[in-house]
Amino acid sequence: MAEEKITLIITRQDSPDSPSYQETFKVNYRKNMNIISALMEIQKNPVNANGEKRPPVSWESNCLEEVCGACSMVINDEPRQACSTLVDKLEQPITIAPMSTFPVVRDLVIDRSRMFDSLKKVKAWIPIDGTYDLGPGPRMPEKKRQWAYELSKCMTCGVCLEACPNVNSKSDFIGPAPLSQVRLFNAHPTGEMHKAERLDALMEDGGITGCGNSQNCVQVCPKGIPLTTSIAALNRDTNIQSFKNFFGSDSNY
Repeated sequence: MAEEKITLIITRQDSPDSPSYQETFKVNYRKNMNIISALMEIQKNPVNANGEKRPPVSWESNCLEEVCGACSMVINDEPRQACSTLVDKLEQPITIAPMSTFPVVRDLVIDRSRMFDSLKKVKAWIPIDGTYDLGPGPRMPEKKRQWAYELSKCMTCGVCLEACPNVNSKSDFIGPAPLSQVRLFNAHPTGEMHKAERLDALMEDGGITGCGNSQNCVQVCPKGIPLTTSIAALNRDTNIQSFKNFFGSDSNY
């Protein structure tokens, strides 16, 4: 008996400056197959549906367990992780394309510098220089730790930016992920030292005012992070910070 096949229609691009095009591949099906497995089958034998030998499809992946966020792509018109997207749950034929919010490097490989630069802008880290042992860090109340942990699940996959209608080539809006990371690091007892700087960054062009509250981000986030809750909290925090700036307060509280 002939093996069952699945059809993949992949949007490809040979270089950042070349036009995109679609190419169809057929690969052998197996139960519980994910999209990464299908792409690996093409990589082993890069022959398209017309029987033509082609360059292997380029894509990115790392952990293969929905932790690193590297394999983000648009699958059947929805941005998601290729490693956790099962073929059995998709309509055929399966369409795969790179996320359009970011520049394409090649095929499904994208340049997510826009998102990483935004994280630098809002100082999305805890300022510890590492030159000496600081000892145990300050404790967080358990209730705060629990919701902060939910925010810390962000893997910078970029799916929320892809789904957001306000993140595009005509806008400098930093997007939902960096906004939520501001709330996370401002909640940390040590990270709170730079709370005012992070909020000031959000009040600049491309900051929180760029959010149109479409709530697409929270619907597509693979980790279920409460992004819109964070954005609502930051709207309050930036308003308070603007009053402090106006009246000359040097307090972050």
